[in-house]
Amino acid sequence: MSLACSRFIFLLVFLAAALTMGASLFLEYGVGLEPCLLCQAQRGFLLGICLVNLMGYVHGPRRAGMWGYSIASMLLALGGAASALRQVLMQRLVPEQLMFCQPDLASIWRDLSLNEIFSMIYRGNDVCAHISWTVLDLSIPELSLLAFVGLSIAGGFQVVSSIYYRKPRAPATRSSSKY
Repeated sequence: MSLACSRFIFLLVFLAAALTMGASLFLEYGVGLEPCLLCQAQRGFLLGICLVNLMGYVHGPRRAGMWGYSIASMLLALGGAASALRQVLMQRLVPEQLMFCQPDLASIWRDLSLNEIFSMIYRGNDVCAHISWTVLDLSIPELSLLAFVGLSIAGGFQVVSSIYYRKPRAPATRSSSKY
């Protein structure tokens, strides 16, 4: 795989993640939907994917750098997929199994340890389980899960490509010496 091709894939993944982030921001500010804690966690993963792939595109790394950026992008996409999957599963739960009162994100960051923050975010609440908007009978978390799966496949492709990346050889030159 050539360096130009890997840079193009970094650009494509960046654009896909930026488009997904733009759609989530439109749903919040354009449509007026309030994001839950899991939605905000997914946005954090999307922002990380955008930054890693933009850096990979601008940097144009060789094999080791390409591998590092690709692994980081794939891990962030898998983290986003896990949080989206958790929200999809929460939408399938009965309301009695959900937590109904949860503080806002600012007070969580101020008052709790990192372990407690992750536990509280992934435990979810009734806001995370509420289906407020659908497209083609898919809820927002299901669409988010599809986007993260696609981004993780692209990251996995980059990882495999970086393993088999070969540095182009310089063309052989002929010497003019005669024997």
